[in-house]
Amino acid sequence: MREDFKTIPLVKNETKKRFEIEVDGHFAFINYGEFGNQIALVHTEVPEASSGRGVAAVLVEKTLNYLEAQGNSLLPFCPYVFAYIKKHPEWKRIVNPKFKGYDKL
Repeated sequence: MREDFKTIPLVKNETKKRFEIEVDGHFAFINYGEFGNQIALVHTEVPEASSGRGVAAVLVEKTLNYLEAQGNSLLPFCPYVFAYIKKHPEWKRIVNPKFKGYDKL
């Protein structure tokens, strides 16, 4: 994770149903759905002003760390999150084995 992003706090915005970080006054976020202890990550969005700086990867990493600490089971519907886990297979440990596509991670 980039040093300059380590101190940025992850916020679970329950009103908007998204995990978010604020970078230079702009919000990057992942929309989620919650089903008991399962969390479905459905869409990642980074504002144009923050693109190309690794913000999405930092956001996903912070979110996965949060989910693991909470004991949540992940359903990575978001293509970016899915690709991130495929690139970092150690995170497969928190993906629900019943997730369609689990065998492709």
